[in-house]
Amino acid sequence: MRLTPLIAAQCALLLALPAAAQEWTEYENHLDGFTVPAPGEPKIETITWDSEYGARFPGRVYTWTEGRTHYSVTVIDYSDAERIHSEVNHVAYRGGPGYWTIDIMASIDYAATRYRQKPGVTVTYDAWNYIERVTGHQLQLTNPDGTRSYVGIYLHENRLYILDATAPANEPPPIIFQQSFGFLDAEGKPVQYRSFYFNRLPPARLGRQ
Repeated sequence: MRLTPLIAAQCALLLALPAAAQEWTEYENHLDGFTVPAPGEPKIETITWDSEYGARFPGRVYTWTEGRTHYSVTVIDYSDAERIHSEVNHVAYRGGPGYWTIDIMASIDYAATRYRQKPGVTVTYDAWNYIERVTGHQLQLTNPDGTRSYVGIYLHENRLYILDATAPANEPPPIIFQQSFGFLDAEGKPVQYRSFYFNRLPPARLGRQ
């Protein structure tokens, strides 16, 4: 976990968290390979994610609510990107570069752009970041209704993880949710890297460039 100066300063505010936050449990999800401290079991929704290059990827959204604060982990599965892109009827994909690989490599930036372009938001923090040495991006935003969103975006094993904790402006920043996220391997064990992790693309299978 990396604490930026801004985040480090905010950590002191965690002492003001309500007692209920101390009763959180470590939620583990082996299907989508992650672990996160959260207030109980999440609601789970299956979604389809429209990518930057017109493909549609499967995903799930895990959500929690505690008081007026809302938490979510969105997981988008890019592992079958080559096949999904092969079925997209778009002239740019015919004999051109491997847009399925570009969609994966640019997925963090694209997700961050979607946040920046939300109507009425003000971005107050916008920087490269990492969690458990998995590289990604971090955003903090003020929303039109005055709430604050703390967002982390990471790409691991061709899955895109979008962490979002949104709280009223007059409450402590819910950064424990974002800063304590972890990844699980195929056996459900915590992933630990000795150096920074950068996502590797899945091998090409269909003979397309």
